[in-house]
Amino acid sequence: MQPADLGKEQKEALENVPVLGAQPKWYVIHIQTGYENKVKQALEQRIKSLGVEDKIFEVVIPVRDVVVIKKGKKTSAIEKVFPGYVLIRMILTDDSWLVVRTTEGVTGFVGAGLKPTPISDKEVEAIMKFVAQEQPKFKAKFSVGEAIKVTEGPFAEFLGTIEAIDEESGKVRVLVSIFDRETPLELDFLQVQKL
Repeated sequence: MQPADLGKEQKEALENVPVLGAQPKWYVIHIQTGYENKVKQALEQRIKSLGVEDKIFEVVIPVRDVVVIKKGKKTSAIEKVFPGYVLIRMILTDDSWLVVRTTEGVTGFVGAGLKPTPISDKEVEAIMKFVAQEQPKFKAKFSVGEAIKVTEGPFAEFLGTIEAIDEESGKVRVLVSIFDRETPLELDFLQVQKL
């Protein structure tokens, strides 16, 4: 029997049959935002209990350390790089697809139509490098053009407008009116607050 003689359902079933020596690929699953950790735990538990460890190998929530300014203090926090998404390395079969798809909190695979589309190793590598960057990033709670008040230093109590943000160093360039002239000041995130 030739593949052309098969019905649509049979062709799709054949496409999902794992080929001997099939290599696992990375897929992205969409989940309810805020439930990333619960979904990861549920998936890991289901993978063991349903015996698909030979088809689903890794569940990853890309996160990174950031420095957040809260109530005038720098605090370390963990930030999800892609809220609402989880990476999963698996060999796609009907069984493995069903285990992932029926896990509570999973809304579906990212892909064209109903067929999950794997992401390239290059994309996964870029994500992992981004996540592994050692230097913590500052998380700006400001935006360019926003009105602020200087809270510390010689210009305390002055009002200004944010001209530029440097998240890498945790600094903002603010335009402050001094002697009726706009003067740029470079200030730390801690030295300004939103109006």
